[in-house]
Amino acid sequence: MSPPSTALAQPLDGDLFHSDPERFRLLVRDWFATALSGEFSALRGVGGPGREHEAFDERLVWDRHLAAAGLTCIGWPVEHGGRGATMAHQVVFHEEYARADAPARVNHLGEELLGPTLIAFGTPAQRTRFLPGIVGVRELWCQGYSEPNAGSDLAAVRTRAVLDGDRWVIDGQKVWTSLAHVSDWCFLLARTDQEQQRHRGLSYLLVPMRQPGVEVRPIQQLTGTSEFNEVFFTGADTEADLVVGEVGDGWRVALGTLAMERGISTLGQQVGFRRELDALVELARATGALEDPALRDKLVRARIGLEVMHAHARRTLGSDAPGAASVSKLVWAAWHRGLGELAMEVLGAASLVARGEPYDLDRWQRLFLFSRADTIYGGSDEVQRTILAERVLGLPRAVRR
Repeated sequence: MSPPSTALAQPLDGDLFHSDPERFRLLVRDWFATALSGEFSALRGVGGPGREHEAFDERLVWDRHLAAAGLTCIGWPVEHGGRGATMAHQVVFHEEYARADAPARVNHLGEELLGPTLIAFGTPAQRTRFLPGIVGVRELWCQGYSEPNAGSDLAAVRTRAVLDGDRWVIDGQKVWTSLAHVSDWCFLLARTDQEQQRHRGLSYLLVPMRQPGVEVRPIQQLTGTSEFNEVFFTGADTEADLVVGEVGDGWRVALGTLAMERGISTLGQQVGFRRELDALVELARATGALEDPALRDKLVRARIGLEVMHAHARRTLGSDAPGAASVSKLVWAAWHRGLGELAMEVLGAASLVARGEPYDLDRWQRLFLFSRADTIYGGSDEVQRTILAERVLGLPRAVRR
């Protein structure tokens, strides 16, 4: 794909991010309509969970095109390279992005997770070094949290980091690391004090991925794709000052990152969910499945569930109430997994047959298979319920062995 045209890349006036939200909505909608009608038109609806392999290089060009127009990191403070957009304007942007069927972003982990973490916990030198690369989509990031024996129980991390002069030397294994194979950097949770256990003695490190001590092995999923990876660190290193927060305080910083994972962008996610449900209803109408009263009732219930999800997301937007993020994750994950199951019911026997050799799945089969993971990644349902039980309901803490 050729570089984006200069005409399309003209930045939006910064004042628009503080103007009337509905005027902003019309301008952003028009910008996307123009940008996605030319050289980027083939990217509509491309990418996303379970489909990150689709047109990755072209989507990277698209993200950099957004950066040239000042449409990355719009909620960040202006002094850190953002546009200082109000909450209302951020909601509008994410909703219109989804309605335009724009391609899935490749810079989500940097823009939505690490960047805000550095703004909240990083040093001035770290912000100066890394934030411009995220805003301009020049450096891509992955998240090094889960391990083979520390997935849902993140405090059981065993990856070690030992300070050797002016470098941290890292040994260990991470797993389910999304997009590690295309990332330049990893924000990684490692144990820096071997005498401490559980939440104590962990540190939050920034580690370059393109070095001899880092090996990335793709994990092939049921969908046939492999956006998740195993990552092995064997004597890998990073600079001593690339610890976010204090040494040994990584648990607090890691939780801060997780809290940012379920922010405003979930409203755009729900627009995508609505599009999937609308398409499934049309499929049911075309195949005659909609004539089945039981199936029609399930589709109606799915619509009601989507409206409840949307209302909850707007009501809790920006809330720091204990458990709000956990409730949100439980609601959308269960709903979306249920949509995948419902799609299989609509397809009927055809859902069991691949379109071609060796394993050519249609969009509904991919949705069903990948959405099985919705209630696991990003914090499993069991972990979310434990958080609600302990931190909201005040129930006794579970016994951890």
